[in-house]
Amino acid sequence: MARLVLLSEGFTGRTFELKTEKTTVGRVSDNAFEIPEASVSSHHAELTLKGNELHIKDLGSTNGTFINGEKVMEGVVKPGQILRLGMIEMRLETADPVAAAAASKKVQTLDQTRVIPQGVKLDELEGTRTPLDFGKSGFEKKDNKGTKTFVTLVIIIGLVLLGALFWVLVAN
Repeated sequence: MARLVLLSEGFTGRTFELKTEKTTVGRVSDNAFEIPEASVSSHHAELTLKGNELHIKDLGSTNGTFINGEKVMEGVVKPGQILRLGMIEMRLETADPVAAAAASKKVQTLDQTRVIPQGVKLDELEGTRTPLDFGKSGFEKKDNKGTKTFVTLVIIIGLVLLGALFWVLVAN
């Protein structure tokens, strides 16, 4: 049984089994395969399943129909190839794993697992200080000399003002 597996964010993993010979795809609910996304036209394309191949016909969509990145008005999608309607990508899969494996080897797909470098680990940074570090890591407690000076000045000025107020009240 052939099926389309959606690959785009927000739809990842969603599948549609191609059970009938002809299927319509679009944004509105009267399509057999509804994809509620703004870049998909209301009646985007017509799909016809013939064996392991999926024949597609664009129905005058606004954002186009693409097979492996090439814009088509009509075309054939083979197992493992990427079909894009607007901004939504999907892959054709069949029950025949040999055909799908052969097609995916010919086509470089975007959903293949990739190793993403993690960056530098903290233990790898030990002993790599530069002369500008001055032996500090940036996480030491900051010096409070400025705060202590400010608080001392505020207390002195407050006492002077209280003394002046007391002198003015007692003198009168």
